[in-house]
Amino acid sequence: MRKIVLLTLFSIFSLANSVNAELATGQTAPIFTLQDFHGKMQSLSDYRGKYVVLEWWNSDCPFVQKQYNSKNMQNLQKVYTEKGVIWFSINSSVSGKQGNYPAEEIVRLISEKGAVPTTVLLDSDGTVGHMYGAQTTPHMFIINPLGELIYQGAIDSVPSVDPADIATAVNYVSQALDEAMAGQPVSVSLTKSYGCSVKYE
Repeated sequence: MRKIVLLTLFSIFSLANSVNAELATGQTAPIFTLQDFHGKMQSLSDYRGKYVVLEWWNSDCPFVQKQYNSKNMQNLQKVYTEKGVIWFSINSSVSGKQGNYPAEEIVRLISEKGAVPTTVLLDSDGTVGHMYGAQTTPHMFIINPLGELIYQGAIDSVPSVDPADIATAVNYVSQALDEAMAGQPVSVSLTKSYGCSVKYE
């Protein structure tokens, strides 16, 4: 029964995307500038020389809730921002769609969950989401200090909404960051993302 429920949720909420990505892993990541939830303009170019994680985020998505209700995403944010990684949570939900909230509500949601990204970026017209080919929430991208895309895809290897699965999953984000920061090649640089479809127009 549990498998049937999870498969049903997956079919309802997820966007089945091809592993053929919009951007090629290894290419220079597209530069963008977005306003964050505190009203400050943030440009990717300002963070050249650092690792940057882009996390497509929608607080109402069950797949996102899996990561946040378990504290898994917050733990990742804390571990890597303390190592100097810039972590942008990006909200590309357009007005009137699931997950679109005013900045002050996003402040509350982030605080309520104890999330610690560097900041949350508001991509309310979906420009940056389309630029990167973000298809799901979550959809994860990692950029190295040279500005190159070194990972894109799922947060982990188990596409479910069950927090219990996190313990047995391979976390592709931490794996890629640990390898890259140790000077090693990234062993898995492209996977199929899973989650709710990004709520574009």
